[in-house]
Amino acid sequence: MAIRKDLLDELLKDYKNPEDLIGDSGILKQLTKALLERALEGEMTHHLGYEKHCPSGRNTGNSRNGKNMKKITTDHVPLEIKVPRDRISSFEPKIIPKHKKRFDGFDDKIISMYARGMTVREIQGHLEEIYGVEVSPDLISTVTASVIDEVKTWQNRPLEPVYPVIFLDALRVKIRDNGHIYNKAVYVALGINMDGMKEVLGLWIAKNEGAKFWLQVITELNNRGLKDIFIACVDGLKGFPDAIGSVFPNTQVQLCIVHMIRHSVKYVSFKDQKQVCADLKRIYRATNADQAEQELDVFAKKWDDKYPTISQSWRRNWQGIIPFMAYPENIRKVIYTTNAIESLHHSLRKIIKNRGSFPNDESALKLLYLGLKNISKRWTMPIRVWKQALNQFAILFADRFAFDELL
Repeated sequence: MAIRKDLLDELLKDYKNPEDLIGDSGILKQLTKALLERALEGEMTHHLGYEKHCPSGRNTGNSRNGKNMKKITTDHVPLEIKVPRDRISSFEPKIIPKHKKRFDGFDDKIISMYARGMTVREIQGHLEEIYGVEVSPDLISTVTASVIDEVKTWQNRPLEPVYPVIFLDALRVKIRDNGHIYNKAVYVALGINMDGMKEVLGLWIAKNEGAKFWLQVITELNNRGLKDIFIACVDGLKGFPDAIGSVFPNTQVQLCIVHMIRHSVKYVSFKDQKQVCADLKRIYRATNADQAEQELDVFAKKWDDKYPTISQSWRRNWQGIIPFMAYPENIRKVIYTTNAIESLHHSLRKIIKNRGSFPNDESALKLLYLGLKNISKRWTMPIRVWKQALNQFAILFADRFAFDELL
């Protein structure tokens, strides 16, 4: 509804500077207060069924009974308004419900700032600076605590029956537990669904990363409806392939090439890193396992005198690396080029970097979940080359490919 120009002119006739408009006693604050109180009066009239002072209200069993003062916080300014009350206390305001002191949208602002990694102290300072509102740490904690129910619903939601590719990896986060700070493992399962869209399937926290806990994670995914995975990309954790195979025996376990490269480069001086990475690329870009092994021999002859641990590491993990060589080029790109889990972890680390540590597991889960919500807003398109890769999946896994359509 458009506001009449003559009404605006009347409101602004004494306007001289911004304070007259948005200051503590400015037009905006006065207008907001007046509109809210007028709306509350209208709600009371509707509730009682008659206008104020109207004779038809006599002997109806209920009537107006004065007003209460109430402090509220709007998106712009803190206000003290008069809320009408009725004699039998049956009036339930809708614009500002009982026991609520914040407009819808104010809580969203707190959650939005929290999701971007701002600490409680930073949120408190920001609200006071921008809106002139003093918000207690307890209020901020209460607002963000409401997210945990959403987290539980998300964590237990049903999953699709088939995810062609899943990345399983853990992120380290400092969390306080019984008076001590531990570098706990946050287990992350990132799936690529049949439409080629990335989807985080869940978050779990434990003191350490281990195959035994990963078995619990995989079992939970199965219980939530996941029935088949074509390829699972993992790090070199001992026992990891066995944990996956015990629940999904037909899943091909692939050691994450990015983890191997990152592990290799940490032994290399800065001036050699570019050339070492280029030589490693010749290994994992080989057309088949035999050529890859030849390239590894060439790499060892060139670099073993200086960095012997690199070729040793690749040979030790060779059985987890070579399945990659059997895939067509587009499936390789899905597994490697998108680098999905590393990109996700990088984004999450940016969010948690302002935290020295979290007071408990729940606090860490809240922030990571909210961070994921923001990150996933960018996942609006299938990953690159997905259509080509999907056709190749259909050939390689023909007997399992249509499983989701058969349910």
